[in-house]
Amino acid sequence: MSAQLESRVASRSHTIDSKSTAGPAARADRLESLLQKALDHAASDLLLVANEPPTIYVDGRWHPLSDESLSAESVAALVDPILTSEHRHKLISVRDLDMGLSIQGLGRYRVNIHYQRGTLAAAIRAIPEQIPAFDSLGLPQQVLSFADYPNGLVLVTGGTGQGKSTTLAALIDHMNRCGPSRHIITIEDPVEFAFQRRECIIEQRQIGDDSPSFASALRHVLRQRPDVILIGELRDLETMSSALTAAETGHLVLATLHTCNASQTIARMIDVFPAGQQGQVRAQLAASLRAILCQSLLRDQLNESLVPATELLIATSAIRRAIRDNEAHLIHSMIETGRRAGMHTLEQSLAELVVASRISAESAILASVDPVRMKAMLVHSGSLDMSAADLDAAASSRAAGLPWVE
Repeated sequence: MSAQLESRVASRSHTIDSKSTAGPAARADRLESLLQKALDHAASDLLLVANEPPTIYVDGRWHPLSDESLSAESVAALVDPILTSEHRHKLISVRDLDMGLSIQGLGRYRVNIHYQRGTLAAAIRAIPEQIPAFDSLGLPQQVLSFADYPNGLVLVTGGTGQGKSTTLAALIDHMNRCGPSRHIITIEDPVEFAFQRRECIIEQRQIGDDSPSFASALRHVLRQRPDVILIGELRDLETMSSALTAAETGHLVLATLHTCNASQTIARMIDVFPAGQQGQVRAQLAASLRAILCQSLLRDQLNESLVPATELLIATSAIRRAIRDNEAHLIHSMIETGRRAGMHTLEQSLAELVVASRISAESAILASVDPVRMKAMLVHSGSLDMSAADLDAAASSRAAGLPWVE
């Protein structure tokens, strides 16, 4: 093998020995070759699906790497060398497996292996070796101030592949470089960006190896004396409850959710609890919430890369009161009129990108949570670059449930 494949789950690793058998070594070489091609194309993701060619994701679009489709046996042969016996057992029993993969000379990857139509498939995402500097992400400067909060809950939300992990990694890296010294514990599935010791002590716990679950890790984390806790994903009631408790007890908690705007995020945090507990949860969330950043990546017309559209909520006294008093329907208008506090809605962010010619009006409508409002803002700004009929069609399509274009 030209490079050693290593499947990493936290501190333990599985190394493929090219001398053990010719078959596995050759298959590992082929996977490495596909990942090298993905790297050459600056792809963020590689998909391996039976009866489809290997496919890469580059700047918001999927492209086949070849005209030759993979057989079910080929997909299984490609992923088998990176699995330990423990991985294989879990994959057979659970039918899904998340793991980390590091390839010497290429980089680190987040891997999901799963079954579809009775055959194996894999989604492999590249993790940059270097943590991007915050200034390179194109996010509002206000977001950097999240790193200065001494305690409370900060949520970064958005769909899959919208850069949530990268944003949190940039914040942790900023803390680590600029100080003051803090003890940071990350709980991830799997560990993505690797942090080096600078100003902060950083522990990175991987679910499945360092702890059996997010809930278990969170039950014990407060005894580990952290100042900052990063939670890869708030998945269920128990993790949300633990995150609120940690934020209430003087820790800064950074976490992600798969929601598309701030109002939906607040509703998700509350509605996951039984009705009898929701009053208490509203009080906890009102007291501990610091900020919510919602982000979506869209194709940049100026340079064919991706540009973030964001919604930013800062927990002002009015926002806290609306959460506590179960008046979440008022929050969107508070964000819209909260520019002086550093807030803005997703639609305001999208409109600014259209004015700057970074995205099209159609893309803005498709990405908006409220396409009717988005259209009105674009008409008011005079930024339309297509007919009113086309805009009506775009708004109707988004209202019918089409996902973001990116």
